[in-house]
Amino acid sequence: MAPPGSRQNNLGPETEERRQKRKLCNRESARRSRMRKQQQVLDLTNLVAQLMQGNKRALAQIEALSQHHQGLEAENGELRAQVAELTERLQSLNSVLRFVEQLSGVAMDVPSIPDPLLKPWQPPRPAFQC
Repeated sequence: MAPPGSRQNNLGPETEERRQKRKLCNRESARRSRMRKQQQVLDLTNLVAQLMQGNKRALAQIEALSQHHQGLEAENGELRAQVAELTERLQSLNSVLRFVEQLSGVAMDVPSIPDPLLKPWQPPRPAFQC
């Protein structure tokens, strides 16, 4: 039985040269593969950083829009309360004008209250609040 490694000694010089060349090619291929993998990891790391930054911007924008929406909702509530109060005043004034018209017998032009003031449009509410 031949000692280990003696098989290499029995190879011809051309075979040994091809083997060495193949080893060199394999090492170079492994090096390129490691470099590609390293570049892919770097690219993915950069992509994660970009996406995280984009998420931060989106969250900040959502927060700003949410606050703006809350402000608009509050303002809308105030305006609806004003409409209700002014509608009530108008109804009261109209009833006074009708009373004066009945007492005096003089025909007065008592304007009718527009329907949207009596029944303001209510936009549909979403099923959930943020």
